[in-house]
This record gives sequence, structure tokens and C-alpha cells, in this order.
Amino acid sequence: MSEAANLTTDRPLDLEAVRRDFPILQERIYGNRLVFLDSGASAQKPQAVLDAIRDAYEHSYANVHRGVYQLSQKATDLYEGARETVRAFINAGAVEEVIFTGNATQALNLVANAFGSMLERGDEVVISHMEHHSNIVPWQLLRDRAGIVLKVAPIDERGVLDLDALEGLLGPRTKLISITHVANALGTIVPIEKVVAMAKARGIPVMVDGSQAVQHMPVDVRALDVDFYVFTGHKVYGPSGIGVLYGRKEMLEKMPPWIGGGDMILSVTFDETVYNDLPYKFEAGTPNIVGAIGLAAALDYVTGLGRERIAAHEADVLAYAHRQLGQFNNLRLIGTAPDKAGVVSFLMEGAHPHDVGTILDRQGVAVRVGHHCAQPLMERLEIPGTVRASFGVYNGRDDVDALVAALAKVSEIFG
Repeated sequence: MSEAANLTTDRPLDLEAVRRDFPILQERIYGNRLVFLDSGASAQKPQAVLDAIRDAYEHSYANVHRGVYQLSQKATDLYEGARETVRAFINAGAVEEVIFTGNATQALNLVANAFGSMLERGDEVVISHMEHHSNIVPWQLLRDRAGIVLKVAPIDERGVLDLDALEGLLGPRTKLISITHVANALGTIVPIEKVVAMAKARGIPVMVDGSQAVQHMPVDVRALDVDFYVFTGHKVYGPSGIGVLYGRKEMLEKMPPWIGGGDMILSVTFDETVYNDLPYKFEAGTPNIVGAIGLAAALDYVTGLGRERIAAHEADVLAYAHRQLGQFNNLRLIGTAPDKAGVVSFLMEGAHPHDVGTILDRQGVAVRVGHHCAQPLMERLEIPGTVRASFGVYNGRDDVDALVAALAKVSEIFG
């Protein structure tokens, strides 16, 4: 276990201990300390995750579920142990409700294709204006293929979901609400409990994209009472190429498989196939075995730090960032919802976001620029894109100070 994770959860986060857990933070960028403010795109990996991945390849690697030899059984135990780690992390009711996917995008597509295959022409799916493309395009594909109707719930100028307008979109043909938990381009935290309450009153299932949520706050899928919840490993300090779909068991059992092949079958003849039980019905082919093991290590790391402590630490950094950025008269914050996770998006007057990002990079500050895979949101806000600083567990007020100092150079150039 890491030095940081050994700390008791009733103490504030020890930022320096956390930083020592992430080897990449020792890198120098143009001679400067690396200030990594792009965790919303992909988070860095602690040593515990790197060690778990290396150990799996060096000492435990074999294909899973299929071998009678000891190494295969060991790999299977680690892989299925990772499923239990995910189950506990989100408090799913059973391991059968945890499906491993390639990422959150694949998980969303799985539901759009498997659940979506049960929809009829004219049935409706409701999303919001804050969605990542991964929660827009699959539904457009289903619309074009099967004739469903896609409805979009609006937001206000702060980036707050209009709950009344959302409720007004719900009707007898509404078959699913699919919505983000935390908006990736704005940081807005959507009140999922309220969305679920209005949906359940009408018998409408709810799917939540938690890719920007599980790394910032505790998530309990049973307390939220959602039907589907997805997240991706690489944003929660795990490896890329691994994601999770949680599905309520009765929902998953009704859905047909999406991808066919090995391990999702019990028997195959040329006349028919008998599908495997959950969760394997949705896990065709050799899975990302080591990715799942690495994800489990990441979730154990986050759990060891304490998600309440992480949330409190990041809330402090976010509030400090808002105060410090307020000193720039030529800076406009994009996304000012009262309830936000660790994301600050902004524009600098007279400076293109790509130019801002390039200048910041020369100071060792890594941020994201562009539309953040949320082009409909940018169109709604009538902007081409933003500069986005997204915080992780290893960021502190000194990183905000470095960002502010680098932005002062931007102001000098474009002021």
C-alpha cells in the first residue's frame, strides 16, 4: 500500500505523500515542474497500479476462464477479484451486475445497442445538453437505424440542468434517460437523485455516465437507484482500455447480447447459440485481463485515500482556483454551477484557446483546449471551445498558483 493510503481517513489529504505515489510527477517540462491539469481527459497512474500491471504480466498472466492449469486459475481469480472490487466500489448488489468493457464509450454503446434493440420506432430517449459525444452519437445511430426520437434537456447559462424542462420532456413513449453525472466540459454535478425520482415516478429507467464522477466523490449505485451506470478506468487512476457497465440484474437479463464470440456462449451449433449467464453474456472474446487487475488496484488506491477526503481536498482546490482566476479582468469562466466537481473552463479575451494551451505548456502547465468532445454544448454556449483545467487527487493550491502565473504571461502577450 502507498504511503498516502496508509493515512487515516479522518485526517486531511497529505498532498506531498500522494504526489510521491505518482512517478510521472517527477518529470520536467521545458525545465519546469510538471503541473498536470488534464486529469479530466486521462489521469496519471500511481505506483500501486503500475506495480499491479507489471506483476500480473510477470507472474500471473494467462487467459481466463478456460484453462485447467494453475496459472490460468490464478489469472481468473485476479480477474474475477477485480470484478468484486468494482462491485464494492460502487456498491452494486451482485458481481453479475458488473460488466467489463473497453471504456465508458463502449459501455454506453453496449446499452444503446442491446437495450436499444428492444425499442420501437417512435420510442424516446432523453439526454442533456451537457453530454459527451459518447452519450450522443450512439443514440443518433439508433435514431437513424431504428427510428427512435432523441430529446435534449436544456441547461441555463451557468451550466445547470433545467429539471423542470427535463420533466416536461418525459412522456408515455420515453424509454430511457441517459445523462452525465458530472459534465466533462463544465464540472457541473447533476442531481441524479432528483432525475431518478422524476423518472421512477413514470417507470422510466435511467443510465448515468459517471466517467467524471467516480474519481471525485463516493458513488453508490443502489442509493442512487439507477438502472445503468458507466465509468472508465483511465480517469480514475487506472489503465486505459478498461471500463465498467453496471446494470441492474433484471435489466441486463432482458437485454440481448451486443457482440458475439467466445466466452459469451454456453454452447454453439450452426443452428443456434445458447448464451452464457451474466456477466459473461456481455463479455465476448478475451477480455482486458491485466487492465481489470490494474483497475482494481486503482480503485483500492482511491478507497485507501478515502473518497470523502478526496472530495474535500478537491473542493478546496476548486474554490481556490475560482478565487485566483477572478483577478483576471480578461478571463471569462465557462460553467459556474453552484455544485461542481474539479473542473475549471475559461476563455481569455483576445487569445485563442490553443494559443493559451501552448503558452501554458511552455511553463510546464498541462491543460486541455478545444471542445472537449462536447460540440453541442459549445454551440449552446455560442463559443468554439475553452481552456479546461481539470484537477486530480495530486493537485494542490500551488498548481493553481502555477496556472495563474502562466496565465499572467498570456495576458502580457495578448493584453
